Amino acid sequence: MAQPVTVDGDWRHLVLPYHVVEELRALVARCRHRERLREIAGAAIRNGLSTGVKALFKGGSGTGKTLAAGILAAELGLPLYRVDLAAVVNKYIGETEKNLERVFCRAEELDVILFFDEGDALLAKRTEVSSAHDRYANLETNYLLQRLESYQGIVLITTNLNENIDRAFLRRMDLVVEFPRPESEARLAIWRLHLPEHHVVDAEFLREAAQRCALAGGQIRNAALHAGLLALEADGALTRRHLEAAIRREYRKSGAVCPLRSSPAEARP
Repeated sequence: MAQPVTVDGDWRHLVLPYHVVEELRALVARCRHRERLREIAGAAIRNGLSTGVKALFKGGSGTGKTLAAGILAAELGLPLYRVDLAAVVNKYIGETEKNLERVFCRAEELDVILFFDEGDALLAKRTEVSSAHDRYANLETNYLLQRLESYQGIVLITTNLNENIDRAFLRRMDLVVEFPRPESEARLAIWRLHLPEHHVVDAEFLREAAQRCALAGGQIRNAALHAGLLALEADGALTRRHLEAAIRREYRKSGAVCPLRSSPAEARP
């Protein structure tokens, strides 16, 4: 139900606004000192302070949430385990709670970071009870709220649909970090990180691509990989022609129109 995740990268690969990186560093500090935090806490909060840390990463697909989780785990020297929600969520009454309990207990024993990627299915808002299905769905939500409260380890949850999350979950999060879509300068930095050192794409076109193409970091990664594949097939360096073809392909995948100016001579595959 939970599998180890390996994510290559470090803080240099995380192209995010300064305040977001600072929030992530604060999360690292909270996790690193979670066992000793009670020693310096005031009397009013000391008794109720848990050693568990819960954080929510919210933002669109490809904005760096999974990369940040991997960097956090590497910084803390702890294994990162992704929870397979398809295996956990069960249509039969009470089975989801049993599956989650097994996951939480095992993670506490092993001292690993639990990673609920796209955990919207578990964090959904409770509904008005109009059927038995609603009642049991709300029971699952209530169980998870209570288990997060008592959990003594580190839990990271990502979501693309913040508006669907029950507000009670947000109140139980120690940190909520928002991952915005990158602006043009950030996109340019991401392109430079993902393209090979010996590419021959001219700087003017790369800047144009960063300004005109509002791609997320994950989409830029995909386009850079495909451009590299085209270059390998051509047995040469990665050129503007390869990169433009890869960008246009990324837009076709999402059903959108590529905003790059037409340049048939350059873009012909």
